[in-house]
Amino acid sequence: MQRILRYVLPLVFIFISFFVKAQNGSHHIRISVLTCAPGDDLYSLFGHSAIRIIDSATHNDLVFNWGTFDFADPDFYIKFTRGKLMYMLSVSRFNEFMTEFLEEKRSVYEQELNLTAEERNIIHEAIQLNLSGDNRYYHYDFLFDNCTTRIRDIISKYTKRFSGVVPLVPKGTTFRNMIYEYLDRGGQPWSKLGIDILLGSKIDKAVNNYQSMFLPEYLLKGLDSSKVNLVKQKKAIFYGQPATDKSSKYTPLILFSIIALAIIVLSLFKSPQINIAVKCIDFLLLFITGAVGLLILFMWFGTNHASCGNNYNLLWAMPFNFMAAFFIWRKKDWIKKYFYFIWALNLSTLLLWLWLPQQLNIALIPVILLLCVRSYRLAKY
Repeated sequence: MQRILRYVLPLVFIFISFFVKAQNGSHHIRISVLTCAPGDDLYSLFGHSAIRIIDSATHNDLVFNWGTFDFADPDFYIKFTRGKLMYMLSVSRFNEFMTEFLEEKRSVYEQELNLTAEERNIIHEAIQLNLSGDNRYYHYDFLFDNCTTRIRDIISKYTKRFSGVVPLVPKGTTFRNMIYEYLDRGGQPWSKLGIDILLGSKIDKAVNNYQSMFLPEYLLKGLDSSKVNLVKQKKAIFYGQPATDKSSKYTPLILFSIIALAIIVLSLFKSPQINIAVKCIDFLLLFITGAVGLLILFMWFGTNHASCGNNYNLLWAMPFNFMAAFFIWRKKDWIKKYFYFIWALNLSTLLLWLWLPQQLNIALIPVILLLCVRSYRLAKY
């Protein structure tokens, strides 16, 4: 019996020590997802996500943030415009991370993840690897690869349990619908118009549950609603002051309607002075819409912004309008035919408004109507 114990007990102790080491290797690590409420400015309007790791053994309380970039880059604005700006993973102390949100009075919520020891270890190692060298840099994409999707993908990949989430959005909800929710709530009607002009039909595709978690608040909801109890504990670290509406979402529509109506009424009067004024307005209308069309083409083909492709705003913002603006005083057959074409194209856009593959901003209706009226007049006379 003693001989048996002499050989068996060491094996037992080895097994126990190995088991304890495996279990305790990450028992001192706590991993949480931080969700920061939207701010007042456009860049912060959609909120923010980060991962917090508390290590009680080393007394480190660190936040890993995939939403940082280098303002000091001399080509910052060129790279940003062309979609070539590299975002990166950065790490900071928790108190430093919280400073911005405390100053801006933006709420911050923490969801401690209910992870096994193995999952904590592998996520921690994956983040450390992501932080090393060139691994920390990535090409940012607002819809498909951002500070929130990076966290979503890590949890999904390394837990294998991020499934069974209850529906987060109604069936048929598009990326554009989700963006509208924040723009309307934040009182950003002009930003909404600009986004609608520059982003094409690719954001009008219906999202699934996983894709809907490209926004921080929806990742928070997804973690909360996971059927595998992925959240161990949730709490508000700081209650802030929610962003409030600043202006009506119909402001651009009302303003453009007043301008279009005033121009149409003005064009009904016949006098040399009014005719000159209206022709100058026609020049500006064609010049501006043509310039917008050229910008759309640049964003589509000259940048890496995938969401700017397949843009049906070119139906009213014809790039050729830019050149046609300089020929409104000439009564040549080819320019008249062009204006007939513009009239037919804009009229078709209005008639097919609800059936277009892309949701156009309603503030553009008076602009397109004005283009119909003025292009017909230019073609006829």
